[in-house]
Amino acid sequence: MKLSKKERQHMLQSTIKENPFITDEDLAKKYTVSVQTIRLDRMELSIPELRERIKHVAEKQFDEVKALPIEEVIGEIVDLQLDESAISLLEIRAEHVFSRNNIARGHHLFAQANSLAVAVTNDELALTAKASIRFATQVKLGDRVVAKAKVTTIDEGKGRSIVEVNSFVGQEFVFSGEFTMYRSGEKSKE
Repeated sequence: MKLSKKERQHMLQSTIKENPFITDEDLAKKYTVSVQTIRLDRMELSIPELRERIKHVAEKQFDEVKALPIEEVIGEIVDLQLDESAISLLEIRAEHVFSRNNIARGHHLFAQANSLAVAVTNDELALTAKASIRFATQVKLGDRVVAKAKVTTIDEGKGRSIVEVNSFVGQEFVFSGEFTMYRSGEKSKE
């Protein structure tokens, strides 16, 4: 059943409110309209494009991060619960891939995961002491990598915490890492 423009726009607002990271392409499929129609609807409703929505969420979240400045994070943090969990997004662009085959260089996936492990650590000085990583499958130009970090252990006595990071493209698992983080004991001032 085809929705009226008013109904579609109302549902579009609800969908984006529930999931601000949904793409125009996914919205077009969901409502069986063209991507251009979705873009026009967003413009009429003053809903920014995906990149701006991500940036807005990241800026709100990033006030909490103490261990590194925003320009040093690889990817965009979209959720952050200090000493608990975090999520970041990395759009794989031409500068991230080998030119001969458009496959992402592994150090970009590692950097995204490592900087997320640093960001989730609630400490003025969080450094990676050790990392164990595994690449599961290739990531290609145009893919969106979602990295999910979870703090599994905090040992204040030893000044260490362990952060597990798993990365996905869509539902496909592409990378995992276990990061042992050095903590100075200087927690952020709340």
